[in-house]
Amino acid sequence: MDHVREHRSVLAAAEKRLLIAIARRLPGWLSSDHLTLLGLLAMPAAGLAFAAIPITPWAAPLFALALVINWFGDSLDGTLARVRCQARPRYGYYVDHVIDLAGTAALIGGMAASGLMTPSIALALVAAYYLVSAETFLATHAVGVFRLSFAGFGPTELRILLAVGAFFVARNPYATIAGHRALLLDVGAIVATGSLAAVFVISAIRNASALYRQEPLPRREDAAPRDARGFRPSALRGETV
Repeated sequence: MDHVREHRSVLAAAEKRLLIAIARRLPGWLSSDHLTLLGLLAMPAAGLAFAAIPITPWAAPLFALALVINWFGDSLDGTLARVRCQARPRYGYYVDHVIDLAGTAALIGGMAASGLMTPSIALALVAAYYLVSAETFLATHAVGVFRLSFAGFGPTELRILLAVGAFFVARNPYATIAGHRALLLDVGAIVATGSLAAVFVISAIRNASALYRQEPLPRREDAAPRDARGFRPSALRGETV
């Protein structure tokens, strides 16, 4: 993949050092594909654990553990491949992001199934996430920059926020805002949906503007058709081009 990875989240630098250190110590039999599979399986497990939060107090710690396992597999598979000089850029890019899309659907589906988030709000959150994902994938190919974070917030920070939120809603799923009682997850999802929509609009404008500057409209004379000998018809008639 001919693009630049841009990762400027708060924890990005420390996380990169940690991942490289872990990758260098992993046993030889463990491959990046094993880690990818681990990250994939962890997301449905996280969704199931979240759905069980109203049933058992152990579900919140299990949800946090599933997110840790997902971080381990999803963040480390590419690092391990690069450390071992076994990188497969196109395969890794495609598989990682297909898994991310499926995993996010499973995770938010579990939140909606828990009864702690209104299904329509969960659907809006998924739609906003997919909008941002699609714009990011398009920008990777059109602009050549793959951005993994926005305003200092990336996947690892999101996992931490979700884990903390799970413990909060396990203890009290409601919040009082302006005298009105609402599900805490609904409030958080509405804020997240609005934020993702803003990210989509800002990124789309920024990337479209960058591409417009890189590809300005050609001058009319440059755009005029030429015949088989390379002459423009207007020039053959003696007209000024």
